[in-house]
Amino acid sequence: IEPPVRPSNKPLRLPLQDVYKISGIGTVPVGRVETGTIVPGMVVTFAPANVTTEVKSVEMHHQQLKEGVPGDNVGFNVKNVSVKEVRRGNVAGDSKNDPPAGAASFTAQVIVLNHPGQVGAGYAPVLDCHTAHIACKFAELQEKIDRRTGKSVESAPKFIKSGDAAIVKMIPSKPMCVESFTDYPPLGRFAVR
Repeated sequence: IEPPVRPSNKPLRLPLQDVYKISGIGTVPVGRVETGTIVPGMVVTFAPANVTTEVKSVEMHHQQLKEGVPGDNVGFNVKNVSVKEVRRGNVAGDSKNDPPAGAASFTAQVIVLNHPGQVGAGYAPVLDCHTAHIACKFAELQEKIDRRTGKSVESAPKFIKSGDAAIVKMIPSKPMCVESFTDYPPLGRFAVR
């Protein structure tokens, strides 16, 4: 049996919960390390803001850390970035190791839990994925699938309703950082309300 890959071995993904401006220190993004590690001196890229900068320090509960690991809620001080350039919902990653990027569209498996009536192409609810909160359009219902087996039961359905599962092409109202569930589970799950 292969031992489980600890998410600390994966590239860094750190969705921002908040960004603070602290006098005398500067800009301090805050969030939970989902995968990988963050260390002082690392050059990070924020997506979809497309801002790259060096991490000056990492801390948790007012203690300086040598590294932040998955599960840690950390604040990290970054060089030459204004508090206006990055925001909640952005994702920080290692600029040299599979950095995160914004997606203009993505394909998702959707299960309709309890929605009155039917859902068709053009439906544009607000989607919550990691810390991002953004309107996304169901651009194309590609296929209806059996939610237990994943097998296709209908190609290009006109509508889906409660209890249905489908593969849907989604277009966010502005680029957002999503990942495949296989690679980065916390960034590959979302809820629609």
